[in-house]
Amino acid sequence: MTDSTALYDIPGPHTRRRHLLYGVLSTVAILALAGWILYLLFDTDQFTATKWSPFEYVGIQELLLRGLGNTLKAFAYASVLSLAFGAVLAVGRLSERAVFRWVATLLVEFFRAMPVLVMIFFIFVALKVQPLPALVAGLTLYNGSVLAEVFRTGVNSVDRGQGEAAYALGMRKTQVMTYVLAPQALRAMLPAIISQLVVALKDTSLGFLITYEEFLHAGKLIASNLDYDLPFIPVVMVISPIYIGMCMLLSWFATWVARRERRSPKTQAVDVDPAEPGTLLPGGGPPTGP
Repeated sequence: MTDSTALYDIPGPHTRRRHLLYGVLSTVAILALAGWILYLLFDTDQFTATKWSPFEYVGIQELLLRGLGNTLKAFAYASVLSLAFGAVLAVGRLSERAVFRWVATLLVEFFRAMPVLVMIFFIFVALKVQPLPALVAGLTLYNGSVLAEVFRTGVNSVDRGQGEAAYALGMRKTQVMTYVLAPQALRAMLPAIISQLVVALKDTSLGFLITYEEFLHAGKLIASNLDYDLPFIPVVMVISPIYIGMCMLLSWFATWVARRERRSPKTQAVDVDPAEPGTLLPGGGPPTGP
């Protein structure tokens, strides 16, 4: 018999059969749901050639590619600026000076509480900023404030002894943060960072509300401006897998980075020779009492 773990008992034969039954029933239910959706799609003639013929035109393909490129451009700007803005706010929240902490905390709480769409509209309408900068600014303010909390929590999750040992070696706070705390916290923060970047990628679709010609905006033009019996469902079936694929690509990249980090020589265990008796002080033998 396999020993039980600290969290749960190893399932026995009856429990394993019950879990197998649950798995089979869940699979059947998912397949039934997928079959029902396919039946509805075929029943409403969503796979007819008339509704899919617009995608054969070069102009439509170029429109989708241009929208996809604009989406990736907005995401690239927003992700880089969000990481930088979040790092600045996290440093402020971790500062020893109360003024910096208060200002950073006020900014983080304000931008986290504000809806992204409200910030984008305010920047676009009230400040009269162009669509791309308005979209990037709104995404940066929101996602940067969320990432600031991720960074702060990740740094605080590192054992306090790590920082104390670095200070004991004479390192300054900047060196301790850069060379000791941040590299160790990165492993814990990476899943949350990637999740927030996925949110930023999906939120780029809000750009179509301020006439930014991103991917969803291109799909909306195709579905509403063509006389092909309004191919809304085919457009969704083309755009959705691409969004899902980009999000899965981000997750795969995070997994690759984490695996590479674990294989890095800087993070692997190093064999240390056992301690042997020897002189404890530079002056010679061990210290003696007065």
